[in-house]
Parts: sequence; C-alpha cells; structure tokens
Amino acid sequence: MAFFLETLIGGLMAGMLYSLVALGFVLIYKASGVFNFAQGAMVLFAALAMARFAEWIPKWTGITSPVVATVAAFIIAGAIMFVVAWLIEKLVLRHLVNQEGATLLMATLGITYFLEGLGQTIFGSDIYKIDIGMPKEPIFAFESLFQGGILINKEDVIAAGIAAALVVLLSVFFQKTSTGRALRAVADDHQAAQSIGIPLNRIWVIVWCVAGVVALVAGMIWGSKLGVQFSLTTVALRALPVVILGGLTSVPGAIIGGLIIGVGEKLSEVYLGPYVGGGIEIWFAYVLALVFLLFRPQGLFGEKIIDRV
Repeated sequence: MAFFLETLIGGLMAGMLYSLVALGFVLIYKASGVFNFAQGAMVLFAALAMARFAEWIPKWTGITSPVVATVAAFIIAGAIMFVVAWLIEKLVLRHLVNQEGATLLMATLGITYFLEGLGQTIFGSDIYKIDIGMPKEPIFAFESLFQGGILINKEDVIAAGIAAALVVLLSVFFQKTSTGRALRAVADDHQAAQSIGIPLNRIWVIVWCVAGVVALVAGMIWGSKLGVQFSLTTVALRALPVVILGGLTSVPGAIIGGLIIGVGEKLSEVYLGPYVGGGIEIWFAYVLALVFLLFRPQGLFGEKIIDRV
C-alpha cells in the first residue's frame, strides 16, 4: 500500500507540472482559436533567460546573495516574456486573423524554430541550471501509518505547490476581474464580444502575455528539476495528451487531464511495465489521447462543436 501511494503521489506531482504547460495551450486557444505549437519554445526561452540572467546579474552588479539574483532574474525574464509575447501577437498572429487553421499552425511552428535559434544566439547552447532554493533530498512521511513511511520528493511537492498557486491565481483573474471576464467573453464569441466594445487585439495581447508568464513559471520549475537544455522544448509534446484529454477550451480540463496523465504514466510503468516491456511511461499518454480522439474528441471538459448545414 505504501509503495502504491508513493507512485500515486509521484504521478500527481508530475501531473501538476504537465498541467502548467498545458495551460499555455488552453489560454491562447480559448481566446484566439490558435493552437500555439510554440509553447514549448516559449518555456525554453523563458528558462534560458532566467538561468543566464541569474548568472550575469552578480557579475554586473556585484550582488552576492543568490536569492536576490534569482528574484531579479525572474523579474527580468518575466519582462522579456511580456515583450516576446507582445511581438508574436503584433508582428505575426495579428496579420493572420481568420486564416485557415493549418496556416496558423505553420506560423506557430515558425515561431518555435525562431525562438529556439534566438535563444541559442543570445543565451548560448550549453546546459544551465536554475537554483530557486528547492530542496533536492526526499523525506519519509506518514511513518506512523505505514512501516518505513512513504518516500516523497520535497522538490516535487514544492513544484506542484507553485503550479497549484498559479492555477488558483489564474482562476481568480478569469472569474473576478473585468479583464478576465472580457477574456471569457472573447472565448465564448469573438464577434459578440467585439460588438459590445471589447477590443480583440488588446485581449489577445493580454492572453499571450499571460501565456508567456505561465511559460516562465513552467520553465523555471522544469529547469530547476532537469536543467535548462534544448530538450526542454519536448515538454510541450508531453503536454499535448493533457490538452486532448482535458479539452482545448477548458482550464479545469488542463488540470484534471494533467493529473490523470501523470498518475496514469507512473502507475502503468510500475504495474504494467513488467508485462508489456519497458518504456510504457513514454507512450501511455499518447495511447490514452488517441482513445479520447476516437470516442470523445472534445475531451473531458471541452466544448462539443456542432456544425449546422
């Protein structure tokens, strides 16, 4: 039982991180109808910016406190992601409004390779580290309930807590602020929102900037766990099944889908792996997503699209 709970908790922690990346997809798709394939590159670019500025700030300013340098690097990287998101919307996607979905997809693919190349040019191509003070050593919990206790990774718990806090903040932003209500109105019906005076271009800029901040937080956490390297862009590919499972238009769906995928990957690797061979954790999520595409293509919480002819 203790081992099962260890696996379950590990899956929930991983699922929260998948959800964080999936949120970027959902936010942009809800407001503009664009499937942002560049979200993984945005995560990488943000992580590179934070890692490198955390190195450069002490050299440039003489600051010796790593905490101050990390906070300053986070603020600078956040400002950079605001600028990057604004430029993407203004220079690329604003000119592709009402184009075919394939055109928009190709545009985001182009943005992906541009951000990867620009990140390598500005920040370098080595493997960098982000130290945000998360403890690496595991702990044993519930020792009074289970013999030997349950092994829990502190870093995973803190990372999941950060992801959950960001999700709560986004939920409050969407539900309680006038800008958030405008975003939801645009998501429901672009033309109706525009007819009552909601400026679509400004809303899209806000959405892309929020997605940039989400990418920064995701990049910070993943970079702290795995190191900042160019394989970080593949995190977006791990989040695709989450989006399919939860629904492209649902923020709660991104969270629930991430938790299901995270737990499913861990449990399948431990309990099914010995029977079907290793590596099931790599393809399990995609098989599950394929099943949903066949039987419920809108996902668990997505809106069912009805075309009337």
